[in-house]
Amino acid sequence: MTGHTFQRILIALDDSPGYDKAIAYAKPFVNGTGASLALMTVTSVTSPANFGADPLLGQQPIVVPDVSGAQQDGAQRFLQNLRAEFPETQDVKLLNNIGNVRDEILSSAAEWKADLIIMGTNGRTGFDHFLSGSVAESVIRKSTCPVLVIPVGDEEEN
Repeated sequence: MTGHTFQRILIALDDSPGYDKAIAYAKPFVNGTGASLALMTVTSVTSPANFGADPLLGQQPIVVPDVSGAQQDGAQRFLQNLRAEFPETQDVKLLNNIGNVRDEILSSAAEWKADLIIMGTNGRTGFDHFLSGSVAESVIRKSTCPVLVIPVGDEEEN
């Protein structure tokens, strides 16, 4: 880094394989620099499933809960474990958000006044992946601060 240090760094990750690669890249930006850190994960809201509903008969659907408490608890444990990766950092905020991944990253970065976003991407798409290439790309396009995207996919896939 030539001459610029970041003071408010938001790291957005999930617990998919390879997240530790993004943490390794983030450490020099954070540890020993005096920067404030926000560690973030986002649980995607699933579309409510309609069971037993027939709109032609005017029946109301039974909606399955969008996010389970177990998912949120797991996400919170993941963030607390990540916290241990930055022992020199005093000011650490844990953000365990629910919603659209891109929107939550962008709004949290803006509200918290982040001056750098670090995120991992596995380069895949699909419901079961937290940060697909399309999410990373849209964060880059709409962010008002620099975004460092770390590829965390399997190296053997090249």
